[in-house]
Amino acid sequence: MGITRSRRAQIQREATTIRMHAQRAGHATERIVSELRQALPELTMLEAWRLALGWSRAQVVDQVAAAYVSEGLRPPGLSEARLCRIEHGQERPGPEYAEMLARAYGTSAETLGLVPRCVCGGDRRATLQPSTSVTRRTGADTFSYRNDDDEGTDPMRRRTLLTAAGLSIPLAALQRVDDALALPPRTDSVEPAQIAARLRAAHRQFDRSELGDLVDGLPDLLASATAAAERVDTPAGWGLVAGSYRLATDTLNKIGTKATARLTADRAVLYAARSEDPVAVAASERALGMMLRIEGRPDLAAAVMTRGVDRLAATGLHTTAQALMFMRLLCARAYTYAWAGDRSRALEGIDEAEHAAARIPAMKSAALPFARLYRSNIHYALGDAGAALHAARDLRDGMYPTPERRGRLHTDLARAYWQWGKPEQTTAELLAAYQHAPAEVRDRPSIRKIAVELVERHPRVAGVRQLAKATPRPSALPAAI
Repeated sequence: MGITRSRRAQIQREATTIRMHAQRAGHATERIVSELRQALPELTMLEAWRLALGWSRAQVVDQVAAAYVSEGLRPPGLSEARLCRIEHGQERPGPEYAEMLARAYGTSAETLGLVPRCVCGGDRRATLQPSTSVTRRTGADTFSYRNDDDEGTDPMRRRTLLTAAGLSIPLAALQRVDDALALPPRTDSVEPAQIAARLRAAHRQFDRSELGDLVDGLPDLLASATAAAERVDTPAGWGLVAGSYRLATDTLNKIGTKATARLTADRAVLYAARSEDPVAVAASERALGMMLRIEGRPDLAAAVMTRGVDRLAATGLHTTAQALMFMRLLCARAYTYAWAGDRSRALEGIDEAEHAAARIPAMKSAALPFARLYRSNIHYALGDAGAALHAARDLRDGMYPTPERRGRLHTDLARAYWQWGKPEQTTAELLAAYQHAPAEVRDRPSIRKIAVELVERHPRVAGVRQLAKATPRPSALPAAI
């Protein structure tokens, strides 16, 4: 692009200053990207996104590798030098690289300028824009709510978008998932490679917190994956089925359909065994253990997760995927101990998990923040909100690669503040979570409950009115469904 090395260094310094100022003002990543490109027109879109998140190229390489590993795939040969060429337009990534780069940045390949932009309907979700002052742990930040969703103008649409809990997931979509588990729908013949592509696309929906679309597509994904695996009968095919059921478990659990999530977790374990893949087996045991803990059976949950830990340890943890899943299982087991009230084993377990995260050089920038947020949640589960917030004191949005993870960071902090009796900080964290991933506030029953209680008990707190608009109560909407 004809830019000298000294100018590149100057751009880096100026971009850092702009980003830090914008983050202190509470600006969303998309807005920071716009501000960077306006002030520094030499930046390409891809480079602006990286600088808006405050990442080095090495961190991006790690995040892309994490995206592959989370789906049980071998990390690609993406290097810092190659990423530099892609950023500067000297090389164009293939479709898969483009998708994984977009997933790492928490946006779309179209937005990053890696594929032609599709001219289609705009984003219908509610958004948050700066205007109304609220107080956050990082200082005074500003947000206000603008409702870009037209569901309030169509009574029939308002009815079909409600479940009994007041969530935005269509009740009919949830019913279709239940029906498909009993009687899978007929599907066209699909090759395993197509199933793998569908599963990657569904993971991107989860990462972007697009839970309604994800739930809507689950019946066909599960049925197609199972049919393809039955036809080819290969370990890899059954691994895709197990991965599809694990994603269903994570999604259904998040939106509060626990009984269905337990069923999909059971099936994930059964299909993972046929995959002969220790990572798939361990990941499925993590999902089952999670559901057992939620059912109030922490001892059995910990035993299931320990089985997964032992199986992975027996592999020698020679691959990044094995090491990463080992760390995740240690985190989940420690969290289970905390909910059982076993403080010593919980803290010992999270110590072990953090040591395991530090031993994954290729994933260190992604693994350590993951484990440290678990440490915060363990203190929350043990009833020590102060320790939970202290454990999370150095965690920042830029450490997490997807909108779902960034939203989860703020909802976890909100839970701790609420436990501590701090409504102002709780409200600010929920608004921050909504800014990144609306479904994390709107569609998770436990978090939505906190938002509703804030509106009822602390209506004068700054930001509560915006929170009320973001999470309308079912009683304020038509009762018929």
